[in-house]
Amino acid sequence: MTETGNRLRKQLESPNFDPQNYVKQLSQQSDGDRDLQEHRQKIQNLADETAQNLKKNVYKNYRQFIETAKEISYLESEMYQLSHILTEQKSIMESITQALLSTDKDETSKEMQAAFPKETEDVKQRNLTSLLEKVEGGKNIMDIPGRHLVYNGDLSEFDVDHMSLIQKVHAFLMNDCLLIATWLANRRGTVKYKYNALYELDSFAVVNVKDNAPMKDMFKILMFPDSRIFQAENSKVKKEWLEILDETKKKKVTKDKHEKEEEIPTSPVRAEVSTNPFDEDDGEPAGTEESVDLSLDWIQELPEDLDVCIAQRDFEGAVDLLDKLNEYLKDQPVTPKVKELRSKVDDRVRQLTEVLVFELSPDRSLRGGPKATRRAVSQLIRLGQSTKACELFLNNRAAAVQTAIRQLRIEGATLLYIHKLCNIFFTSVLETAKEFKMDFARNTGCYSAFVVWSRSAMRMFVDAFSKQVFDSKESLSTAAECVKVAKEHCQQLTDIGLDLTFTLQSLLVKDIKAALQSYKDIIIEATKHRNSEEMWRRMNLMTPEAVAKVKEEMRSCGMGSFEQYTGEDCWVNLSYTIVAFTKQMMSFLEEGLKLYLPELHMVLLESLREIILVAVQHVDYSVRCEQDPEKKSFILQNASFLHDTVLPVVEKRFEEAVGKPAKQLQDLRKSTRPVRINPESTTSLV
Repeated sequence: MTETGNRLRKQLESPNFDPQNYVKQLSQQSDGDRDLQEHRQKIQNLADETAQNLKKNVYKNYRQFIETAKEISYLESEMYQLSHILTEQKSIMESITQALLSTDKDETSKEMQAAFPKETEDVKQRNLTSLLEKVEGGKNIMDIPGRHLVYNGDLSEFDVDHMSLIQKVHAFLMNDCLLIATWLANRRGTVKYKYNALYELDSFAVVNVKDNAPMKDMFKILMFPDSRIFQAENSKVKKEWLEILDETKKKKVTKDKHEKEEEIPTSPVRAEVSTNPFDEDDGEPAGTEESVDLSLDWIQELPEDLDVCIAQRDFEGAVDLLDKLNEYLKDQPVTPKVKELRSKVDDRVRQLTEVLVFELSPDRSLRGGPKATRRAVSQLIRLGQSTKACELFLNNRAAAVQTAIRQLRIEGATLLYIHKLCNIFFTSVLETAKEFKMDFARNTGCYSAFVVWSRSAMRMFVDAFSKQVFDSKESLSTAAECVKVAKEHCQQLTDIGLDLTFTLQSLLVKDIKAALQSYKDIIIEATKHRNSEEMWRRMNLMTPEAVAKVKEEMRSCGMGSFEQYTGEDCWVNLSYTIVAFTKQMMSFLEEGLKLYLPELHMVLLESLREIILVAVQHVDYSVRCEQDPEKKSFILQNASFLHDTVLPVVEKRFEEAVGKPAKQLQDLRKSTRPVRINPESTTSLV
């Protein structure tokens, strides 16, 4: 750039630059028009150079933006991995903390029981007796010896189905049962409560209910086939109830187990002193009970080996050991030692199941696809829990599909977004179906669960699809293209025997119907607006190119006889309103046929009928009101074009696409048949 250009640039870029003063000084200093033209050329050159530099900077920054986006993507994946690692560390720390707390609690309780064994028992029994005196109908509860109070408190009971408050209750937890008493409205003396129900501890299960505002601090008691939901005063009280219930149930199980073991050696005492020679036959079962050899090294080390396999995440090795044990104990008698071994092994099986369930939980990483779940699913099936494996696998895949849809960026172009959405969703369903077929090939009873899951996943897809296509008020042509893309992708699933086309159509019917009616209203309003400005004049297209373009457009709409309304010049013997209406209505017909569903047959027919009726009524009104014979003749020519050319094409195109005659349109055409009249006549349509 020259020195003059640099000086001009600095002057324009200065912060104190005033355009008005600059122009005033320039006009005073210039000698004439030539100086102003030269100065204008300098400013133009400077503007072109600035624009070129701006383009270069935009391109340079765009490359940097792409590189930055890649770095952000890498950082995002690393953050996901870090999050999963932290989650695992947190669960490990919580398990260690719980183990330490339970150990301290057990030691403390043992010390207290050793120091005050009898006093504590007596105090609990006295407390229970005094409390039960306040319960109407609870006198016989203390008839069982050894029963004492463990915990009690006020709770609120809610309806299981509607989550509405039912009543206030008071719960008494004893060492072998749970008593529920309701509050008395009219108290009599010391009696506050009324007996409601008594549940043995081994007859129900306690389930924690996840907080969901405003329903908080709740837990559920399951008694097959019924259940009850209670709400504690706060989270601390709820935690105490859950911990004490669990601890009391475990103590009762341990106590019952010890009592059964103590009863075993007390049965056949007379066999030792019997002199009956036939007692030798009776002794054979006893010898059989001791015939199971559990002294093998691998059996003695089995519980520890299972712990090692679980800790090392060697799930296959753990299940192999269990299969080996089951095969060894097959057809063997059940002795006390076998029961003890089974009890130890069952504890490890529960731990292994919990780990496998966690592997399939949606909280784990979902980036591995369906194949990443194969390991845990196969081991759960080998453990005989195919139903749980099926449920967890499908829940995992549902979370993966939902995450993939949520992470999909919403592009400016709707059709581009729908292509990506369909590719992600239907590919995920296809991969899930193939993996499901491979994992559950021998469990055909689980296939119905997959069908239910696929329908649920389709609802998730349609929600995202409709939100982008129909809620954003896209044009009918764009909506038709998007629906066509979705149907084509859905058709690909039939290759594996899964047909979700009917499900997709049934979920889209409501939105397609609303889109058709909305676009119909738009066309009717546009037609009425053009009708209000109608002057009934021939179209003058000015150039032969414009005439050729209109001919091509009308030919693409199916109006092959449009040539007879044009001449050698650039005039068309039809009004602009009728031509515009024809193109708009034929476009609506084509897009509506792309969206056609059997459930929408009458909706599309009625929409076409209403649109055509607006144009026909306008022509009829214009003929009746027009006094000029020449203009009236031109109006009748437009009416003839509508009746003899447009309506038959609409009927034929509809019948070809649907396979059924358009009876409503045929009736409309018969009712609007034009009458050939003299220019002096005032009657036009019948």
